[in-house]
Amino acid sequence: MKNTTASQKSWPSLAAQARAMASRPTGSASGSLHAMVLNQIGLGIVRGEFAPGDPLPNADDWSAAHGVSRTVLREVIKVLAGKGMVESRPKTGTRIRPRSEWNFLDPDVLAWRYSGTISGEDVRELFELRRAIEPMAGALAAERATPEQVAELEAVLAEMEKFADDGDRFAEPDLVFHQAILRMTGNELIGSLAALIETALLLSFRLSNDNPRGQRHSMPLHREVASNIAAGNGEGVRKALLALLDDAEEDVRRAIAARRGQHE
Repeated sequence: MKNTTASQKSWPSLAAQARAMASRPTGSASGSLHAMVLNQIGLGIVRGEFAPGDPLPNADDWSAAHGVSRTVLREVIKVLAGKGMVESRPKTGTRIRPRSEWNFLDPDVLAWRYSGTISGEDVRELFELRRAIEPMAGALAAERATPEQVAELEAVLAEMEKFADDGDRFAEPDLVFHQAILRMTGNELIGSLAALIETALLLSFRLSNDNPRGQRHSMPLHREVASNIAAGNGEGVRKALLALLDDAEEDVRRAIAARRGQHE
């Protein structure tokens, strides 16, 4: 196996990152007025409370209604503009851009999109995204992972085994497992997708966390992924990850169907 020059985050640091992400509300990090306003407006836009072309409310009116300063609103609008969701022009104010211009790969936009009722189309698109990234990254990881990285992956796998019957506690090492594979590619651009995969994975976990089977049924395929990376078998990793994603999508679809049945 080739040595990679990219640094690999350790299991403890990735676990801390996973805990922080899993415990925060949908959208940007909590704890600030800016984040709360950003989350409120972003969710409103994604849910269709403002249609493309609609102006955002006048800053003075919004400030009075929500008790926030114009400075906070300007900062929020800049962030939303960076995500492709709004544009500000002289005389016409700030308006909502067409959905085709939004950056749906932005973790906040992705989280806002999946914060409400989930459709079968939503699930399909989420897993198409994962299939487009993870199997190819896994094949590269098999070529480039160092012995130290393989050992770290095995340690994460042991944590997954420990909590395989506890969906909530299983989610953390599972997130670490999939993120680690991206970073094991040694490709900094692919490694940077870890934040995107983090959001997609946590959305998957949120959709399927009431699975009565837990996640022990997924362990053979996770072990197959890890063993093929250790053996340098890129095609084996790719096939195992595709099968793993197929099973995960089916879990999510079953969970959504069960929830709908409970509310009928």
